[in-house]
Amino acid sequence: MMTSVDTDLMRVLADPLRLQIVTLLARETLCTTHLVEETGAKQTNLSNHLKVLREAGVVDTEPCGRFTYYKLRPEVLAGLSEQFAQLAASARTAAENKRACP
Repeated sequence: MMTSVDTDLMRVLADPLRLQIVTLLARETLCTTHLVEETGAKQTNLSNHLKVLREAGVVDTEPCGRFTYYKLRPEVLAGLSEQFAQLAASARTAAENKRACP
């Protein structure tokens, strides 16, 4: 049974702006302009965060004319969710195990 979580992915999602981007993309596919409007972040800052999310495999891009649309890869989040579910199952079992003190 797996008892650890993908720490690299957790670091990527730990940033508040990246988590906000992921939350927005969970609702709809958006371009950078939409994300700037929704988050209030500067375009260059947002682009840097989107690059991190792309490199981590969390989002995919879709060119559309002069715009780039971003969409969430739900299977990545589902995999992370499964890792947490396995940790929770392990914790339920571990609650009954107690190591004796010397």
